[in-house]
Amino acid sequence: MESASSSWVSLAYLIAGVLFILALRGLSSPATSRAGNRYGMIGMTIAVVTTLITHAIASLPEIVAALAIGGGVGFVTARRIKMTDMPQLVAAFHSLVGLAAVLVGWAAYLNPGAFGILEGAQIAAHSRVEMGLGIAIGAITFSGSIIAFLKLAGKMSGSPIMLPGRHVLNLGTLALIIGLVGCFTQDEALWVIAAITALSFAIGFLLIIPIGGADMPVVVSMLNSYSGWAAAAMGFTLHNTAMIITGALVGSSGAILSYIMCKAMNRSFISVIAGGFGAAPEAGGGPAKEQRPWKRGSAEDAAYIMKEAETVIIIPGYGMAVSQAQHVLREMGDQLKAGGVNVKYAIHPVAGRMPGHMNVLLAEANVPYDEVFELEDINGEFAQADVAFIIGANDVVNPAAKTDKSSPIYGMPVFDVDKAKTIFFVKRSMGGVGYAGVDNDVFYMDQTMMLLADAKKMVEDIVKALAH
Repeated sequence: MESASSSWVSLAYLIAGVLFILALRGLSSPATSRAGNRYGMIGMTIAVVTTLITHAIASLPEIVAALAIGGGVGFVTARRIKMTDMPQLVAAFHSLVGLAAVLVGWAAYLNPGAFGILEGAQIAAHSRVEMGLGIAIGAITFSGSIIAFLKLAGKMSGSPIMLPGRHVLNLGTLALIIGLVGCFTQDEALWVIAAITALSFAIGFLLIIPIGGADMPVVVSMLNSYSGWAAAAMGFTLHNTAMIITGALVGSSGAILSYIMCKAMNRSFISVIAGGFGAAPEAGGGPAKEQRPWKRGSAEDAAYIMKEAETVIIIPGYGMAVSQAQHVLREMGDQLKAGGVNVKYAIHPVAGRMPGHMNVLLAEANVPYDEVFELEDINGEFAQADVAFIIGANDVVNPAAKTDKSSPIYGMPVFDVDKAKTIFFVKRSMGGVGYAGVDNDVFYMDQTMMLLADAKKMVEDIVKALAH
C-alpha cells in the first residue's frame, strides 16, 4: 500500500513537472503565453495539493489560513499594481522566495527531527550541505532583490555605488561563505549557520549596489535564477520532488535568460554581476552637450511626415511605460497603417526595467505580434526607414555605445536610428538623460526633431493631427 502511495505521489509530481516545462515553453512566445500561464497554474495546483495530502505539515485550518493570507495579499497586490511598477514587484517577490528559503533552512536546523534529516543525534552531513547552500543562496537573493527593488522604485540611486576594493571584498566574502558551508558539514554549531546567513545577506547587498541602472533587466533575471536554486536546495531538505523540479526549472531558465541578455548586450555575465557594466564614470569635460543646437518639432510635424512615409519604425522605452502611452501608441499605429504606412515596433532586449517589459506593454495594448521585432531582426532596416519614432527610449538608441569607449554603455548593441531619414524623439525635456546617466548625440542630429512633452499627451496630439 505504501509503495502504491509512493508511486501515486511520484506520478503527480511528474505531471506537475511536465506542466511546468510546458508553461516555460508557452511563455517563450506572446501568442502562447496565456496557455503557458494556465499550464503553470495547473501544475502548481497539483503540486500543492499533492504535498498537502501526503505530508502532515500542519492542521487544515492553519494551512487554509496561510493560503488565504498569502494568496489574498498576492491577488490584491497584482490587481492594484501599475504596469510601470511591475519590475519592482517582480524584484520584491524574488526577495520573498529568498527569505522563505532562509526561514525553511533555519526551521530545519532548529527542528531537524520534524524534517526527517537526523542521523542518530546529529543532522545528516548531506542535509547540512543542502541546508547551508539553501540558506546562502536564499539570503543572497533576499538582500540583492531588496536593493534591486529600491533602485527600480527610485528609492535609491540607479547609478553604480562603487565601494573601494569591492572585487576583493566580494571574492573574500564568497570564499568565506563557501568555507563556512564546508565547516558546517563537520560542525553544526549555531555560530556557523548564523555566520553563513549574515555573510550571505551582506554579499547580496554588495553584489547589487555596484550594478548600474542600465543592467536592471539582467539583474532581475539573475535574481530570478537565484530564487529558483534556493527553492531547489530547500526541496532536497524537505524531500519534496516538486520543489526540486520547479526550483531547477526556474534556476536554469533564469540563468539562460541572463546569459542571452548579456550576449545581446555584448557583455560577459561575470562582468555584469561584478558591477562591470555601468560602473565606468561618465565622460566629462568640455561644454555641456545640452547647449548644442537642436530642433524642436510638433505633433503636427510628426503627423504630416509620418502620414507621407512608407515605413515607420517605433522604438518604445521606459518613458512609454511611465506615461502609460502604449494604448494610444497602438491607435497611432493603426491610423498610419490605415493610410498605407508600413508600421513596425523595435524592441531592445534591455528596454525597460525587466526582461520583456516592452513586449508585455505592447501585448497589453493588443499590438499584433507580427509587427514586433527584436534588435537583430530589424536593425538593418533603419537605413531604408523614412521615420524612426523613439518614445521614452534613450540608452538603447545611443550611438555612444558604438563610438565612445569611456561611456558606461560602450559595447552594448543599439538601434541604428541615426540611419533613418527622419527621427522623432519623444521625451519630457532636454535636461533628462537615460537610466545609464549619459547624454545622447541623436538629440542633436540634423534629421532629429525633439517632441518635448509627456509621451502619452504627445502621441494623443499626433493621433488628433492624423485624424484631421
